[in-house]
Amino acid sequence: MLHAAMQQPSGVPMPVGRSGRVVVEIDPDLKKELYAALDRDGVTLKQWFLDNANEYLRDRGQLTLKLMVADGDDEDRRYG
Repeated sequence: MLHAAMQQPSGVPMPVGRSGRVVVEIDPDLKKELYAALDRDGVTLKQWFLDNANEYLRDRGQLTLKLMVADGDDEDRRYG
């Protein structure tokens, strides 16, 4: 089930403190579902967040590059 996250009104900056803590207010049902899924996968919320945050930061500066895929005849050549 997908849930809508509680969001700060558009244009209102979120406070950013100096500690290493991140505080996010979300729907309680989403929180329960997320913790259950992470528990089934044997992952903590902290590890899941750090993995996804690092991937996001690593990939956000990357440009996508379309490569030509050749599988046989000229008609089969396409961008993938």
